[in-house]
Amino acid sequence: MYSTKLPYDYSLELNDLSDSFVTGKSVAVDTETMGLNYFRDRLCLVQLCTDTGNNFLVKFDDKNYQATRLKELMVNPNILKIFHYARFDMVMIKMYLGVIPHPVYCTKIASRLSRTYTDSHSLKALCYELLNVKLNKAQQSSNWSNNVLSAEQIKYAISDVMYLHKLKEKLDIILEENGRTELARSCFQFLKSRILLDITGWADEDIFSHSSRKDFT
Repeated sequence: MYSTKLPYDYSLELNDLSDSFVTGKSVAVDTETMGLNYFRDRLCLVQLCTDTGNNFLVKFDDKNYQATRLKELMVNPNILKIFHYARFDMVMIKMYLGVIPHPVYCTKIASRLSRTYTDSHSLKALCYELLNVKLNKAQQSSNWSNNVLSAEQIKYAISDVMYLHKLKEKLDIILEENGRTELARSCFQFLKSRILLDITGWADEDIFSHSSRKDFT
């Protein structure tokens, strides 16, 4: 379903991608949920932007998460999935779709490794500094379970993915300049293990630490 009310075209699908979805070597991905607790708050929306700039929104009801084509995309080894804060989105995709996306790239991790001169690594901060784009985050906490999404929600959802390819290009340059490209790749590869740790009880524990405070008592 295409809209002429927005400054860009998009396709809104129910419960899975349609046959019209085509991408090249990469696709930007984000999720919208009922909240930030992945054991409690369900997945409502997965938004995608292809490397050719086409936007797709997959809206889920509360019962149907079969999403065969979307799952196939998430695990296609030939298509890079670009996230911002991949850790959360990948957990939600694992919890509700049953797959862990791979291969992946996380602009937040790339920013933390490359932009060490700042503590601002949000998508809004990255878009403003690297692309001179001001994002409107007003709909971030809106109700994404609504049967009909508002134009403002759709604009917000698309804006969360439409700049990720350009951000990756900028961050790759900074990573290379600082000699941290391979370190970033290793972090991206570790995300699969990080997601499994999160959903099996080690979300808040640093298992790499030599000891915990309890060991000193």
